[in-house]
This record gives sequence, C-alpha cells and structure tokens, in this order.
Amino acid sequence: MRLKAILADDEPNILRNLQAVIPWDELDIDIVGTAKNGIEALELSSLYGPDMVMSDIRMPLMDGITFVQKLREINEACKVLMVTGYQDFEYARSLMRVGVSDYILKPINYEELENCIRKLALEVRENKAIKQEEQQKWGKMKNLAYEKILQDVLMNCTEISTHTLLPIDNKDLETMRYSFMMIDVDDYSQKSLPWSEQERKLWNFAVRNVMQDSLADYKAEYSVLQMREGEWCLLIQWDTGGEEDMGTQAVEALTEQTQMQSNLQEVAIKLQRDVRESVKLGISVGFYPSAVGLRLLSDTYRKLQRFMQLNLDKQESVLLYKESKESTDANSSLWYLVEEIVTGLKQLNRTKTEDALNRLKFLLEGLPNSSFARAYQMLHFLILHVLRELREMNSLDAQEEEQVWRQLDKSESIQHLLQVMVQLAAIGLEGTNKKKNSEILMTAAKEYIRTHYSNDFGIEDIASSLGISSSYFSLLFKQHFGETFVEYVTKHRMELAKSMLLHSDKNITDIGRSVGYMERRYFTKVFQKFTGEIPSEYREKRMEPK
Repeated sequence: MRLKAILADDEPNILRNLQAVIPWDELDIDIVGTAKNGIEALELSSLYGPDMVMSDIRMPLMDGITFVQKLREINEACKVLMVTGYQDFEYARSLMRVGVSDYILKPINYEELENCIRKLALEVRENKAIKQEEQQKWGKMKNLAYEKILQDVLMNCTEISTHTLLPIDNKDLETMRYSFMMIDVDDYSQKSLPWSEQERKLWNFAVRNVMQDSLADYKAEYSVLQMREGEWCLLIQWDTGGEEDMGTQAVEALTEQTQMQSNLQEVAIKLQRDVRESVKLGISVGFYPSAVGLRLLSDTYRKLQRFMQLNLDKQESVLLYKESKESTDANSSLWYLVEEIVTGLKQLNRTKTEDALNRLKFLLEGLPNSSFARAYQMLHFLILHVLRELREMNSLDAQEEEQVWRQLDKSESIQHLLQVMVQLAAIGLEGTNKKKNSEILMTAAKEYIRTHYSNDFGIEDIASSLGISSSYFSLLFKQHFGETFVEYVTKHRMELAKSMLLHSDKNITDIGRSVGYMERRYFTKVFQKFTGEIPSEYREKRMEPK
C-alpha cells in the first residue's frame, strides 16, 4: 500500500536533503509535493490528501502550528511530523495533543528520522486496514438491509416509505428503477422430490452462488432474492455512469428499451449456461420489458410468476413478458383461483380456501370439450405449484408428498386431478407442521426474538428454527403483528437501547452490542433513524444533572 507525503520547509537545502537521504521508494511512500511555507503546504494538502506531512515549525507567511490547525479542518487522519529547533522543544512537545503525531529536533539525525517515518507509516497502514475492514462490514450490512427491504416489498409486506428505519444511506427509494428478471429451476417439484430438506437447501444455495458469480462480471448493482425453493428474483439497478456498464443511460426512455432487453437476454443466456455447467440444472428466465419503480415490484413479481408458470412447456427458456387478455384466458382464470387457494392455505382460512376450490370446480365443469386437454395439463402443473407452496410452509411430510405423486401418476382425468387438489387443500388446512397454526408459530417467533435480541440473527435463522421458509415466515409475521419482521425487531432493539442509555453507564459500543449490533457505526445509524438523534445526544439531553 503506497502512501502520499508532503514536505514543508523554508530552507531549500533541507528539502533537497530530505528527498535524497530518506529511502522513500523503499518505504512505499510517494512525495507528492514540497512547500516553502504553511500556505503552500495547505494548498498541496487540499489537492493531494496526503497520508503524512513533514513540516518545519518556523516558516514565513504561515508557520507550522497554524498550518496543522488548518490541516485538521480538511484532513483529520493525516500524520504530521514536526521539525523543530532546541529553543522550541517544549512548545513542540505541547503540540502533541493538538494534532502533531511526532516531532524531531534540528540538526536532523536522518537515521532517527527514517525510523520515525517508518513508525508513522506503519500506523497509517494499520489505520487504513482497519478502516477498510469496517467499510467492508458496513457495505455488507447495508446490502443485507437493502435486500430485506426489497424482499418485503416483493412479498407486499411493507408500506413504501422514504423514511425506512434501515440505514441504506443515500438510496432514494421513491425514484429507483429496476430491471426485473425471474429465474425458475425447470421441473423443480419433480427433480427435488428425492432430495432431503438439507439437500434441497444445498442445491438452492449452490444455484444462487453460481448466479452471483456469473453476475459479478457486469458493472451493475443487483440483488438476487430467493422467493421460494427453486425460484429467485433478480433486480438490477442500472448504473448510468459509464459506457461499459450493462445499463446504458436513462433506462426509462423508450429509445433505450430495445437495448435493455438485449442486455437482459444476454444476462439470461449467461446465467443458464453457468448454472447448467456448474450444478447440472436447467433454469428458465423471464424478464419484464421495461424498468419498474419500487411501488410496482410486487405487482411485477406476480405478473412474471404467473407468466412463467403458464408457459407449461418451458425448458431452459428465455421469456420476455407480454400482456395477455387475462379476463378471457381460461388458463389465467385457473391460475387466479389456484392462487386464492394458496392464499387461503397460507392464512389457514378454511372458508376462503373452500370457496376458491368450489369456483375452480365450477370453472372446469363449464369448459368446452376442446379445452379439456389444455386444462388437464394446466391443472396438473398448478398442482405442482401448490405442492411447492405447501413445501415452503412445511405443511406436508415426505410420506404425504409421495402419496400425492402416486395419485398424480394415476390421474387420467380432470376429475381425478381435482380430487388431488382437494386432498392438498385438506392437508394444508390441518395446520403448519401438522399441529402448529399461525398463532402458535408467531408466539414462538416472539419468544425467539425476546431471547435472541442481543445476537445478530435474521429472518432465515428464525424461520429455520420454526421449520418454515423465509418468505412464508415474512407473510405470517406481517399478518400477525401488522409490521414486518425487520421493523418489529428494530423497534424492540431501539427501545431497549434507549432504556440502557438512560439507566446504565455502559458506553455506546457496549450498548449497541447488547442489543444485537456488533458495529457501533451501524447501531448509531439505526438509532438516529429511529429517534432523530445519535445515541450520545439522546443520553446527554435526558440525563438528570448530578
């Protein structure tokens, strides 16, 4: 890691000696400028942002002390090594507390000076390494927070607000635009049948990792969000800053739409190839023809999911979404009714589920004979869709699923398939995990939060402990508590933090860790979003005077 340094002295001979005698290159330090007074040194510091400045204490126009004071206004981290004569020794030593890192006496001992520079350079590099590590951690935290927001938006579990409790810095949620792609493993229900739950998790984890590696080649911000087993949403926030970026400028403009679709087609083909080569699974990819805003993400997700599921013969296909006349499309009507059945099952709402089943029967009985073959194929496929949803809810065990498959293999008519659908609905209505209903699950979730609030846990951890999928957990949680999991946990942690700030003498870092935030910066950001004040301000304003 090369560092930048500036030398400031009003004696040209000393400047020349400093450049010639000290092995700057060996020390991995570049001298980016020399100055003969404090004014020049300050200008160079503003221009180059040095890591280190070596300055004489006595210089014309602006002395070294004034220079250091001005320097601290623009660069707090820069190390300053002050050169002084014996007559200024005590004065120079007193300056250590106002921003001077070290000092050296004239006449200069160059061996001593080199050792001093080595020591300061080591401190700079160590501080930079710590800061870089903190920035990487902060970046990961911001990305996780942002993905949680997107997940809740896609599931329609949260209100869109520019004042989110999560610290995602300068992202303007209201003005963001995304290219939307959906990835679905072909024939996932059949292929995953022999896998155990652990094997399914490993396969899904592997596919997601391959996709992320594949997308790393592109200069674009993106999020890969798993919505259910074998299904992911890819949201690409186009970078309009450079010609080489995937998105060209102004993705909303109609003149750019064709180019954007071409780019997405290229991404889709690359994803298919990489997944096929790495994990030996075929995937189909569907994408929306234009960029969409945050408020349309949930609706776009449902449209794309329906569009892809209605393409029954897709095998490693790349599909561009097209609007259809859904009101007159029998397949779409079947889809909507099955979606109502799924919604009823997720809510454990027997009336809603049975009403949708009855309307499904009525629809199928009224179909003309010419539509029976297509309706049979469609119903068979939608049963697989319901199977995937029940698996997400962990509402049927392996033996029950195997029995459903045996019945599907024997089914030769729509009537037989309807019986399978009725059976699936009955299994789902028995309750999650057989005896666990949503009330019991959410009571367990509340207890988990209460006993783990000081740990760094997420939706995946708590959903896994309950034996259900993350997406199903998010839906149940919002229905039960009226707010998202992230909002609930954040508020819980912030109320605890407020209490600890006022009723304990713990420092800010320890309080943050006590309520589940390992990084002080992250805790401070969330607390400020929640209260409008940083923790130290909150404590100072409310502490009773002693």
